[in-house]
Amino acid sequence: MKILSADWVLPVEGAPIRNGAVAVEEGGRIAAVGPAAELGEAERYQDAVILPGFVNAHSHLEYAVYGGFGDGLSFAPWVLVHVERKARIELAEMEAIARLGAAQCLGSGVTTVGDSSFSGAAARACAELGLRAIVYLEVFGTGLEQLDGRFAENRERITECLSDRVRLGVSPHAPYTCSPELYAACLELGLPVATHVNESADELRWLASGKGPWESVAANLPPPLGESGIRALARRGLLSPRIAAAHCVKLDRDELDLLVENDVAVVHCPRSNAALGCGIAPLASMRAAGLRVGLGTDSPASAPSFDMFDELRAALLSSRAREERPDALTAAEALELATLGGARALGLDDEIGSLAPGKHADLTIVALDGSPFLPWEDPVTAVVLGGSPDRVVATLVSGETRYERGRAWPELTDAASSARGRLLSPGAPTS
Repeated sequence: MKILSADWVLPVEGAPIRNGAVAVEEGGRIAAVGPAAELGEAERYQDAVILPGFVNAHSHLEYAVYGGFGDGLSFAPWVLVHVERKARIELAEMEAIARLGAAQCLGSGVTTVGDSSFSGAAARACAELGLRAIVYLEVFGTGLEQLDGRFAENRERITECLSDRVRLGVSPHAPYTCSPELYAACLELGLPVATHVNESADELRWLASGKGPWESVAANLPPPLGESGIRALARRGLLSPRIAAAHCVKLDRDELDLLVENDVAVVHCPRSNAALGCGIAPLASMRAAGLRVGLGTDSPASAPSFDMFDELRAALLSSRAREERPDALTAAEALELATLGGARALGLDDEIGSLAPGKHADLTIVALDGSPFLPWEDPVTAVVLGGSPDRVVATLVSGETRYERGRAWPELTDAASSARGRLLSPGAPTS
């Protein structure tokens, strides 16, 4: 039995515990949570809090070094820049980039990702670095050949990486890149599903009328649906509780109701939405309607990092700004989005997302020594407003330490930096 204690323990499901502790069984499950004095001799972390590991419910680890590409372009041209750059590298380089992305997540206190993966490289990265994950293999197109082709090939290649910790999902990319028939076939696989919906004005304009920036690649896209992706999928009975829908920035009331009626989870990505000029998602309305909502960083291509503390603050500040109310999202509610909310969005809330006996001991320890938030007033506010990756003391997955403060992973950085160089070189061979 391993017992860890700190100034505060933040269970998320339950009030903060002053001078609290978490007891971890040998199998990596939580045995008990409570006052340190009641749990026995413990390893003590001073000026620190213990909280559930962050759940980054929408990420793209394979884009860890894509920062800055196409910055300032509208959504459709920005996507096309990344498609062209991605074609310059091969699988080994995608895996090198994904390893760095997994390491950066652990360094930010993230213990679980819901990762949409173009090549499946994220599965190997998470398996090697000890990050919990659902890896959603991406598919695109109008027909079902994607499932027999690239999906089946990627699935076979990553089979050895899959386990109870690293699980398989499928991601029909978006309604403007995938036909309803492909969505239906993906749902028939019985796997967790991730997709991007109602993210941008470019997307909605194309789907409604076939007009806008996407016209330049119309030959490579399914025919426009004549309505938003949410409406089109709902009309065909293709919305499901197994879907985690990223973004949902542009929602009217009817579309919000359709998500609620079908228990579709939403992953809010405020920094990405802001950086790409897509807007501010109606988070307060989503939460008030009872949707399962988690938080995701998207990728450094847009966010521009896997920093969950920055994402927490972006969620809090943008929601308050949109609603013009300082209580539109409290610090405690923001922290829940990044932990239990993300677990609910991924369908993993029975296993992770809060500190409770029987759940996996996925823990993040954050020290605020030297910060303006000590002495403590409210530990939740202190973590949300004052936390940062450089304040993460340790990140544990199933009780095993996967990151400790100061770890730099220079070999991963060097390999990913080399891959970025090839992304920048128009003469690089295509995969």
